[in-house]
Amino acid sequence: MRRLSAFAIAALLGLGPALAQTTGSINPARAQAPKPAPRPAANAGFDSFLKTLWPLAQTRGISRKTFDIAFQGVVPDPSIIALTRKQSEFVAPIWGYLNSAVGGARISRGREMLAAHAGVLAQAESRYGVPKEIILGIWGMETNYGSFKGDKDVIRSLATLANIRYRGDFFRDELLTALELIEKGYAGRDELRGSWAGAMGHTQFMPSSYMKYAVDQTGDGHADIWTSTSDAIASTANYLKSFGWVPGLPWGIEVVVPEGFDHNLYRASFSSFRSAGLRRADGGSLPSSGEARLFYPAGHTGPALLLTANFDVIKKYNSSDAYALAVGHLGDRIAGRPALQGEWPVKAPRLDKNGVTDLQRRLKSLGLYSHDADGRIGTGTRDAVRQYQQRAGLLADGWPTPALLARMKAAR
Repeated sequence: MRRLSAFAIAALLGLGPALAQTTGSINPARAQAPKPAPRPAANAGFDSFLKTLWPLAQTRGISRKTFDIAFQGVVPDPSIIALTRKQSEFVAPIWGYLNSAVGGARISRGREMLAAHAGVLAQAESRYGVPKEIILGIWGMETNYGSFKGDKDVIRSLATLANIRYRGDFFRDELLTALELIEKGYAGRDELRGSWAGAMGHTQFMPSSYMKYAVDQTGDGHADIWTSTSDAIASTANYLKSFGWVPGLPWGIEVVVPEGFDHNLYRASFSSFRSAGLRRADGGSLPSSGEARLFYPAGHTGPALLLTANFDVIKKYNSSDAYALAVGHLGDRIAGRPALQGEWPVKAPRLDKNGVTDLQRRLKSLGLYSHDADGRIGTGTRDAVRQYQQRAGLLADGWPTPALLARMKAAR
């Protein structure tokens, strides 16, 4: 989730029209409400939530008319609650996720989009320093290049999540920002369609990302991430630049790690990794400057990569390592670079969600892990596992395994 990234969210050079960020005049016709949904007779909890929301909306300059139009006929969506527990980038094996995300026609379709939108992509790369294939990687991952941008009512989705306080106040604040989009005429009530988490448009911006990073690339007075591919491409490039994208630095490079490598060398310069015997899997040369960290997506028996700060910028779109890896890998394939060459440990024993949760709790009791024990393998879990492995004199690849959990239980 983005974008929550949660995923998971723009002004180009020399195109003529002045570039305006989220500009537009209020147009009452665009504030029309969608067809009301049937409202159950008893919905006191949600009605109470809306009563507490109204004063907060007022402080943001939301009129009562806009507020009432936005919530006319809106009731919680029960299907969304289950979706919060099924984010594939956190629960699927990473090789399965990558095969699904990058496989099929997504590469060939990406190359078609590269040709079809060559001009605006080239201008985005020149203006923001973000490679065109990375923009395409995000576009492909988010909506399969606009083929499915989400069909849920964003107001309803955000209100459902805000009402149950999923992720604290995050979705309440996004809901208030969505009301601002309507109030200021940036989007009509009926335009606010998107994902179950409230992300919208070609590259799935949350309402707050729209307010901060959306670009009116076409110069028509409206930053239209819903129907304008030019606006969406420029907005995505602006988003990544704003989070510190470093021009000319790769997001990551697959490497071959030599036998006997000292895994205490985790974060270092490319020259240090080169001196330690790491080499590119594709036979090329490592960059002459810059820094990276060694990353094993599925442990040291699988592929190994050197990741840069730009990988972390992609994670600002969606905090999952798997998602960022898929974006970078898809972009590489669109650009004609090879697939990952390392073999995935598909037959190796893996911890299930309960096992990961148990391991996280044990790491937490040792003072190595400070996040929720949620059964999801993210950066925090990997860092804590690496620290434990280093303390125990093990190969520190940061990957939680059944053997590691068994060792922790025995030590306890």
